[in-house]
Amino acid sequence: MARDHRKIKYVLLVGDGMADYPLRELGGKTPLEKAETPHMDRIAACRVGLVKTIPEGMDPGSDVANLSVLGYDPRKYYTGRAPLEAASMGVTLGSKQVAFRMNLVTLDVRSDREIIMISHSAGDISTEESVQIVEDLKEEIDLPGIETFPGVAYRHLLLWENGPEDAVAIPPHDVLDQNMASYLNHSSGNPVPELIQRSWGILKDHPINVERRRTGVYEANSIWLWGQGKTPRLPLFSDKYGLEGGVISAVDLVKGIGVCIGFTPIHVQGATGYLNTNYQGKAEAALKGLASLDFIFLHVEAPDEAGHNANYREKIEAIENFDEKVVGIILERLKDFEDYRIMVVSDHLTPIAKRTHTDEPTPFAWASKRELESNPKRSHFSEAAARESGLMFGVGHELIEAFLSEQL
Repeated sequence: MARDHRKIKYVLLVGDGMADYPLRELGGKTPLEKAETPHMDRIAACRVGLVKTIPEGMDPGSDVANLSVLGYDPRKYYTGRAPLEAASMGVTLGSKQVAFRMNLVTLDVRSDREIIMISHSAGDISTEESVQIVEDLKEEIDLPGIETFPGVAYRHLLLWENGPEDAVAIPPHDVLDQNMASYLNHSSGNPVPELIQRSWGILKDHPINVERRRTGVYEANSIWLWGQGKTPRLPLFSDKYGLEGGVISAVDLVKGIGVCIGFTPIHVQGATGYLNTNYQGKAEAALKGLASLDFIFLHVEAPDEAGHNANYREKIEAIENFDEKVVGIILERLKDFEDYRIMVVSDHLTPIAKRTHTDEPTPFAWASKRELESNPKRSHFSEAAARESGLMFGVGHELIEAFLSEQL
């Protein structure tokens, strides 16, 4: 639905997986409650609430959640995670090709009956190391009808001609510290575990893994395939909302959603998806992008990674970095624009206690320039404040419609 937005600039900032459960180690507080977040608190003083980004019965992935946040009903448009990542990488799928996310992971193979998923990210392997591994895997994995493409850090892509679109394929971050032997050795008729195991021989003595073993860090001793699907057909954001947008993220999944809906991908040097990402560079790129674009979607992965790693200290640090170096910088410089609206949201929960995503409603806050300039109230951007506000979007993709149409 196109509409006249005058000269309003819109900024949507996602702290991936920021929301959490109360932790005993934090005196019954969540990482979001414990963190110092004065800039998000300013926005929450104007409006804070909950949004259910994961429709009932769907997996609580970042793909589903961020489609919802951007106003696309996942029940209608979601076809799988990997084809979105392919779009970000500039890889075009043929009509018969199925895309799979190909993680590099660390498995502890203790016996045929005990194979433990130790790390979904091969110990946060670097892009430089992982690209070399994926390139060297080509001869072993690139069978007839199969192609592999290197990506960023542990996240890579595999295309499979007439591949098993409906095969059981498990997100590795959902099974950390779990025994995967039954899936890998006894999945009758499922070619996915078979292909995973083909990687083991070459990875075992790969020079990069030999060096990682020597230095005592997790090895990338297996590929892991999941998130498969075919290319989605998403209407352009500009056709739906009359706004030209840009996307900033270190994660191919999020950039891919942006590409599919017609956003301009904005590259930021040093954006890693980890705690050491270039937060300030992302903020500066967002502000620069607003000079020519109407809408900026900026995503920071670091809180989510800390949640998967069950590290509450790093999660607090990631949230505080997001608040200070992204939200704070953008809020200060948005004053130079004639009018604006800004939203912060945790796309889903990534609880420390579970080390994976969950589907409960998640907090958001938004404010206009006028509200921020005139609102003297104090609040806190947290799960509890969002619940207590009574403001709730039970259908996730309706949140952005309210944000853009200046409701509430």
